[in-house]
Amino acid sequence: MSSEEFAPPKYAQIVQAIRRKIADGTYPPGSQLPSETQLVREFRVSRPTVVRALQVLQLRGVIEREHGKGSFVKAASPDLAEESTRPGRAVLDRVEVDENGSLVDAGPVVAPAPVAKLLDVPDDSLLVRRRVLFHDGERSTDLVTIWCAAGLADGTDLGAAELLETSIRQHLQASKGLKLQHVVERLSARHPTADEAKLLDLRKTAPVLGVLASVFNGGGRPVLVVDLVLPGALHELEDAYSI
Repeated sequence: MSSEEFAPPKYAQIVQAIRRKIADGTYPPGSQLPSETQLVREFRVSRPTVVRALQVLQLRGVIEREHGKGSFVKAASPDLAEESTRPGRAVLDRVEVDENGSLVDAGPVVAPAPVAKLLDVPDDSLLVRRRVLFHDGERSTDLVTIWCAAGLADGTDLGAAELLETSIRQHLQASKGLKLQHVVERLSARHPTADEAKLLDLRKTAPVLGVLASVFNGGGRPVLVVDLVLPGALHELEDAYSI
């Protein structure tokens, strides 16, 4: 077998190359990465492959992506030499139209008991659910579901049948004046539900990483629940912290 058979996927090679350039100072903290078009030319790959690499870097907390502006290297933490992955927070900063998102559904639904408990609302309360499937041009990469109280969704586009042009965080601040303060995440390794397997094109026995996140406002009230499903074969989660 040739060495190419054991080479990581193209998007993973781009991730590794950009991280090396961040580490050696080519792209210092706060600097802007080359545009998607420039990266396509540099690595001689398709645009979806570049977008997938940038998605991974964002999910791992290495870069921030700003709609209409580009991708920027995050400033280094004063306490940590390595970045920390915060997938729930990263979801709140993603821009659906920029990241190959496709809307599965959006609108009012009756709250499932586990979600109602996380949002601290009565069972069978009316919620707004938004589900978006992301892909890299070749396969589905993750499924994001956002839940919020119907009252909070009033005056926003969370229930609209169109992809959002700003991040969830920016949209809620602009439309409702709501500032999201902190996130509590629960991670699990499991098999996909029948619906998840169908949307992500997975076998029913395939491993997935589930991230269930409660998002709180400045007053300490839960305002959103984020349910992120990541195919285990495409993702890994890492963290770094001082001791």
